[in-house]
Amino acid sequence: MTESASVVAGLGTVIGIWAHPDDEAYLSGGLMGLARDHGSRVVCVTATRGELGTPDPATWPPQRLAAERTVELARCLELLGVSEHHWLGYRDGGCADIPASEAVDRLCDLIDDVGPDTVLTFGPDGITGHPDHQAVSAWVTAAFARSAPPRARLLHSTVPARHVSRWRDLDDSLGVYLPGYPVATPDERLAVDLVLPPEVAARKVAALAAQTTQTGGLLAAMGVDRYTAWVSDESFVEHHRQAPIAERPGVQITRA
Repeated sequence: MTESASVVAGLGTVIGIWAHPDDEAYLSGGLMGLARDHGSRVVCVTATRGELGTPDPATWPPQRLAAERTVELARCLELLGVSEHHWLGYRDGGCADIPASEAVDRLCDLIDDVGPDTVLTFGPDGITGHPDHQAVSAWVTAAFARSAPPRARLLHSTVPARHVSRWRDLDDSLGVYLPGYPVATPDERLAVDLVLPPEVAARKVAALAAQTTQTGGLLAAMGVDRYTAWVSDESFVEHHRQAPIAERPGVQITRA
């Protein structure tokens, strides 16, 4: 069932942990803006500066693109009202090569510091199938299990089945997903399912437009109205933290 955007008020302090600049806005820009409107604390974490995110590396060599995307993300978050941001400083395309224990330890420190009520990240599929997305999802899920407050929620971003059926041709033409993706989620499995009100969707699009190296061409090709419709859903499934083995029903620990 599609929920009103007012559900965001109940998410409390939110930390979103993503792989590249623009992941946060595409997957949770409306949610972040609404949370800030409700007075909630919102913290954003980005693993890489997205220095490989261009089809034109001659114009945008990695160092230049990283610097530009750093500025773009700051503008984007300002439009959403988010003032707390952390870079992890990993190499774009290299997250899967980072020792998981290192990344998880760093995220545990951030989660300990923030004390979130809600943690946002990719699902295990990584939405598009990107290895960086999948690595970040695994890090966050492990860090959440270790360090999140007991009543905190971990929400994995997902693509609802209705979105896939409506936008499949466009997504295929743009090459949004790697082969075999997205993994569509039925509506009944969605824990948070936002269809953004027009004013919230417009602010999200403005925030995305601030990341011009990534969105300028799309906005010009699609037009604002179609692009807005394309990005106006934000959906999440609940990840249920496993109890420690001694607390699981039917499990007995025998001590020597």
